[in-house]
Amino acid sequence: MLLLAVSGGIDSMCLAQKVRLEGGPFAIAHCNFGLRGADSDGDEAFIRSWAAACGVPCHVKRFDTKAFASAQGISVEMAARRLRYHWFGQLCREYGYEAVAVAHNANDNAETLMLNLLRGTGLRGLVGMKASGFLPDPDFGDIPLLRPLLGMTREQIEAFAREEGLSWREDATNAQNDYKRNKIRNLVFPVFREINPRFIETLNRDMERFADELSAAAQAPESFVPGPSSVIPSASSVIPSVCTKEPWDGTESVMQPKGMLILDADKAGEFIEGRWESGDWIRPLGAPGKKKMQDWFTDHHIPADEKPFIPLLKSAADPHHVLAVIGHCIDHSVRVTKSTRQILRISVKND
Repeated sequence: MLLLAVSGGIDSMCLAQKVRLEGGPFAIAHCNFGLRGADSDGDEAFIRSWAAACGVPCHVKRFDTKAFASAQGISVEMAARRLRYHWFGQLCREYGYEAVAVAHNANDNAETLMLNLLRGTGLRGLVGMKASGFLPDPDFGDIPLLRPLLGMTREQIEAFAREEGLSWREDATNAQNDYKRNKIRNLVFPVFREINPRFIETLNRDMERFADELSAAAQAPESFVPGPSSVIPSASSVIPSVCTKEPWDGTESVMQPKGMLILDADKAGEFIEGRWESGDWIRPLGAPGKKKMQDWFTDHHIPADEKPFIPLLKSAADPHHVLAVIGHCIDHSVRVTKSTRQILRISVKND
């Protein structure tokens, strides 16, 4: 059974109607963030009425979004995002919903691309959003997140809404330029549209091409640079010739050089190379205790779609124990100390 995130706006009402027409069972979830006073309450009442009329299970929750943002030291926009996805995850666990669907469309995707470019991004920031992925929440990262409208432009959504005779709520704040996304939507995109009336489709096609090229590159094995010493002889290791083992007499600095990780070879023991899985954990160097890899990714602002591409060094004895995040950090348990006699050097080559 599918859980739909429905705000009451035209996009989410279009999503709800499309899923309803398909005939499969679904429920809806509505967040009242309490940011627009009577308008927020009006949205909630509208959704409750629609759900009752259609016989659809409806979950509604009110949040003190501003208080949460202040306590976390984040923007109100980011606070709302965290609150909604965490609650969606809780609903899925409690009621057994198999996936969450949101109403992001092609225009939203183009806006995300622009935001990524403005704040600086790598190749993966050029692919925008994906039609399917997982909830961006550290506690519920295994729950599928679907975007069925990602291939539709706002104009197409408006046309569908008119054809179906849909009602929806207008959010007056969308016309205000208090948020970065609104500035791009209201001030920048009209200029783009003058240059290319179909620029939304153009940008989305480009993002698809970027995604295809990135996916193809991800199929290639990681390229590691071997050091001057002998390669580690480990029957259980599936690390490519990367990774060197050499004696250590304590005279060299143990600071982690950029692009290289140094760890105690004996403490690491037998290891395997792998990718992130639910349940993986690490105790980052110098940290007081364990941390879920989900939380580590969040702390380091790693997008959900990048997690599967980051190589991890894992203990063969406990495959959920991450000994090193290649190119980033090592686990505290394998740090080099005065008693260290052999070290591993792991270097990553960026082609």
